[in-house]
Amino acid sequence: MNTPLQLPPKTCSIDRLITLEADIQLVLAGRKTATRRNGRYADPGESTAFHGRRLVVIDVYRQKVGELSDDDAQSEGYESVEAYNQHILRLHPGMPWLPHMNMWVHDFRLE
Repeated sequence: MNTPLQLPPKTCSIDRLITLEADIQLVLAGRKTATRRNGRYADPGESTAFHGRRLVVIDVYRQKVGELSDDDAQSEGYESVEAYNQHILRLHPGMPWLPHMNMWVHDFRLE
């Protein structure tokens, strides 16, 4: 687990980590335990109210798009990297899917 001292400043607040209704439903169903963003939204150990529950961030780290595995995609609530890729490109039309592009991974649990 990274410590906040090793991480750069956050670019957004934790309450903006998961906002899409489809993603909210995946989290509540227990199928989504991570989210990837182009910025850092939370520190490890940080938590927020989430639809009557508590969302606790376990870890935050960088990952290159080209390093995504099917396990990573499944933690996002998708069956495969290809399914996750299609979802992201539907959300962000025209965005390139570049293997060297970095993302911030936020692993979390729901309490």
